[in-house]
Amino acid sequence: MKHSWLKLLVVGLASACGLVVEIVAGRMIAPYLGMSLYTWTAIISVVLAGFSVGHWIGGEFAGRPQRQAMRLVAWSLLLAGLSTAASLIIIRTVVPTIIQMQLDSVSTVLLVTVLLFFLPSLFVGIPSPVLTKLAIDEADQGNAGRVIGAFFAVGAVGSIAGTLLAGFLFIGWLGVTATLLLVAALYIGLGMALFADRRTGGLKQSAVPAVALLIGAALVGIVGKNVHAFAEPCRIGSSYYCIRVIDVSRNYGTPARLMVLDHLGHGINVRDDPRVLVSPYVELQDALTKLHIGRRVLSRAFFIGGGAYTLPRAWAATYPGAEISVAEIDPEVSRTAATEMWLGRTPNIKTVVADARVALQQAPPAHFDVIIGDAFHDIVIPAHLVTKEFFALVQSRLTDNGLYLMNVVDNRRAPRLALSILDSMRASMPQVEMWASNETGERATFVLAGIGRATPKRSLASANTPQARFIRVPKEVLGRLAQRLAPMVLTDDHAPVDRLIGVE
Repeated sequence: MKHSWLKLLVVGLASACGLVVEIVAGRMIAPYLGMSLYTWTAIISVVLAGFSVGHWIGGEFAGRPQRQAMRLVAWSLLLAGLSTAASLIIIRTVVPTIIQMQLDSVSTVLLVTVLLFFLPSLFVGIPSPVLTKLAIDEADQGNAGRVIGAFFAVGAVGSIAGTLLAGFLFIGWLGVTATLLLVAALYIGLGMALFADRRTGGLKQSAVPAVALLIGAALVGIVGKNVHAFAEPCRIGSSYYCIRVIDVSRNYGTPARLMVLDHLGHGINVRDDPRVLVSPYVELQDALTKLHIGRRVLSRAFFIGGGAYTLPRAWAATYPGAEISVAEIDPEVSRTAATEMWLGRTPNIKTVVADARVALQQAPPAHFDVIIGDAFHDIVIPAHLVTKEFFALVQSRLTDNGLYLMNVVDNRRAPRLALSILDSMRASMPQVEMWASNETGERATFVLAGIGRATPKRSLASANTPQARFIRVPKEVLGRLAQRLAPMVLTDDHAPVDRLIGVE
């Protein structure tokens, strides 16, 4: 083992880098495809497939003479570095074209992840079996088991370290682009260290790979610069989201900004009047709340998810005496809303940095007049926030005649997810309603209401969009949809939200 320190170092660092790429992969594709069960399933599968093919190839290389085997490992690390850096180019040049092909969501995610992450994973899978075999050949007789155990252990420790560093440090500290470039540099450094090792041929034999590396790096650098591949796509890269703020003032004729989390807009705020609500579903939630509260003054409201804080900001201005609680799991989202979405310091808005379900469990019973559900990963609501157990918790925290409203993105003509959530609400809420706008298009944002009494109106006119109306879906229509789509009651044990949603 005394001569195997370089091999152990290479295996440990390569394993760490491979897992860094796997963790960063989710954040890397989020601005293009969002974050969902499908994206993580595809990423893990593709990375493991790459490792597996790489290990198999490495096993073939392990039988070569030592010098040749070491050089093949060194080449694989150089290629791992170049392919990792090249993924930043591919995602900006090829992935938008794939998205425009309008394949189904599973095919799109699989194709994108294969193009981005299969080759880097394959190349980094090669060194471990080769270097382990070479270390066994160099070991004293009878120590083969100890050598194998040491290499397996170092690889596992490296993988753990890479996972922790990516999730808890690199993404938030460096961002996606800088993290991947750091990984690429480490791969290349390890490869050149192996070329320089005397058992590979020493410095005299490193001229060819050095020239090849310089040519490859120059090509990646030139192309990458031309397509802005090395610019960080996120305004802020938090532990949860890629956060961007876009100026949309031209669209509304007044200073206005849109907050984008990953690839989905999460609210438009107008600077000079917080009460102007330009997003139809937000306007509908506000209108329904005013209808059901009537002449009462809003006392306490709870928001599941903050995002741009559009409606909390409006209600803080409309009801200055109200206590408005917002459960937002990502502090960077709240900070961005305060500094860039004109939320500022609003005394009657209290932000709870916690998962909304945990925050609601800690709230007193019968405490809130209104609870608003507005939490999303991509276009899908987190599964634990749409179950009958969760809605029982919500109902227990509402006052008498309290109101629960949530927005759900689904297929306008086949809203199986929305209907399933509605059925799950029925188990604990006196009455439920589904509202939709009269807009066109496949994707719709429905507003579901859990209420004590029926809404006195069947439709509402939009105050901001001429000729737009919000319509309560009649019970007979809901019945026909349920017969055709077979919605299910969602539980903590089984809530397949990604499979139920009918729109991409």
